[in-house]
Amino acid sequence: MKKQPRWSYLLLGIALPALAANLQDKGPEQHLLYPPEQIEWQPGPASVPAGAQFAVLEGNPAEAGIFTLRLKMPDGYQIPLHWHPGVERVTVVSGTFYLGMDDSLAKENAHRLETGSYTAMPPGMRHYALAEGETVVQLTSVGPWQLHYVNPADDPRQ
Repeated sequence: MKKQPRWSYLLLGIALPALAANLQDKGPEQHLLYPPEQIEWQPGPASVPAGAQFAVLEGNPAEAGIFTLRLKMPDGYQIPLHWHPGVERVTVVSGTFYLGMDDSLAKENAHRLETGSYTAMPPGMRHYALAEGETVVQLTSVGPWQLHYVNPADDPRQ
């Protein structure tokens, strides 16, 4: 068995802590506090069908790093079958959110998630979403955030 030079262990001892420090969530630069009436809703985002609104609470979904946003959907709103390259963590803030994982886009085939529910989806998991009543979900992930529709014709950016 070939021996590793001592300097390689020294370099490893220096590199690993530096790498770990870069992976840590450093959090916001200042305290963030959002009473519901001060959340600024905007139309969009462009990656989802028209009718939804969103508010970025922390970070920037278009950049590398952790972000949190809220998505407000009207009653009957649907997001067709899609997937994300990163983990998606969703908390239902209000309303009823349906999460399906087949090709049907059918409410009866989806999981019913009421206010207070939480789900975490692994990268690449195909899913669709439906809203019953006005529904607000909070999404936390690591940017840059991407949404890929299984059927390209469903993509509102086209």
